[in-house]
Amino acid sequence: MKKIVQLALGIITGIGGFLEIGSVTTAAQAGAAFGYQLIWPLLLGMVCLAFLLEMSGRFAAVSSHTIIEGLRDRFGFGFFSIVLGAIAVIVFLVLVAEIGGAALAIELGTGVGISWWAIPVAALAWFILWKGNLDFVEDAPSALGIISIFFAIGAWRLNPDWGAVAKGAIPSAPSTDKPHYWFLAVSILGASISPYLMYFYSAGAAEEKWDKSYLGVNRVIAGLGTAFGGGLAIAVMIVSAIIFHDRGIEVERFDQMARMMSYPFPQWGIALFAVTLGVTCLGATMEIALSISYMFGQGLGWHSSEEGKPADEARFSTVYTVIIFLASIPIILGVNPIKVTEISMALEAAILPVAVIPFLILMNDRDYLGDHTNKLVGNTVVVLITLMSFALAITAVPLQLLGGG
Repeated sequence: MKKIVQLALGIITGIGGFLEIGSVTTAAQAGAAFGYQLIWPLLLGMVCLAFLLEMSGRFAAVSSHTIIEGLRDRFGFGFFSIVLGAIAVIVFLVLVAEIGGAALAIELGTGVGISWWAIPVAALAWFILWKGNLDFVEDAPSALGIISIFFAIGAWRLNPDWGAVAKGAIPSAPSTDKPHYWFLAVSILGASISPYLMYFYSAGAAEEKWDKSYLGVNRVIAGLGTAFGGGLAIAVMIVSAIIFHDRGIEVERFDQMARMMSYPFPQWGIALFAVTLGVTCLGATMEIALSISYMFGQGLGWHSSEEGKPADEARFSTVYTVIIFLASIPIILGVNPIKVTEISMALEAAILPVAVIPFLILMNDRDYLGDHTNKLVGNTVVVLITLMSFALAITAVPLQLLGGG
């Protein structure tokens, strides 16, 4: 029964892993600018993330170690520190964007500017982490986030051309504005394949004391959970394409994204969008803060756990306390969360090889995984991700300058 409950909650948690400010923003902008033509990077991101999460859970279940612990032990503290530092900086920018997204959701409902809501959002996230446990942090926002299924209902109510939607799953070059097209493709992939999701997933599996009996559950959660969240991101792109692309309107503000939902839901669309954005961004804020705490705690050899009392896990709780309130400062100072999102998503794509290449080596180490090392399919997918990420790393910055505004 416990595994069935974890399976159901894990699939629902896929919403929080995929549908947050990065995926909502990039999907809406892509739909407005290019219609359905950028569905393919969303699908590619879904497949890549599903494989990476399955590997992360398998590593924790078989080795009884988290990815962070494995990287530190396998490659040594010096190399690990470089990887940790690079990823932590990018993930911090994502945290800034998520706090901004939650603040924007409140602004949509109150009309009061987001700079006023940064501290309350940070305080709420901190309070839940301080008083809650890992299960609550993972499951409660995701359970509330089930309301985001209204994106799929909205797309269906707008009656899209499903043949044209299917064509968007096939990569194709744009006829105009190529720099912006490829920058959005990069950003979509960066929003979909976030390194912190791998670390958070493996840390959760370790906290739950998964063993080899959970390998089947792990595969289903990684596959269906990612498909669920990714499908909702595709729904956002479909709605944006129908509402904005045919009218030649570019999406540059969150109030535009909110208003697009008033077409399929005239009375409740804006409110539903605000609630969905707020819940998913708050959930992502807590997950990222915990991920950074796990990265430092496990990397530096602390005894770190979200299950213990904060007083007993002082260093662990201090990290997420400091990092949350530091991430609220740019929003207080008036930094545009959409711009932070665009930059951080492209940088996430660029930094992905730093996380994936050592991870690939780890997943083929029999000292950790025995007979459960990666098979040909898994290795092939990770190699392709690495090659794709290298291409993104050498193009993300110029694409941002040329096409990202």
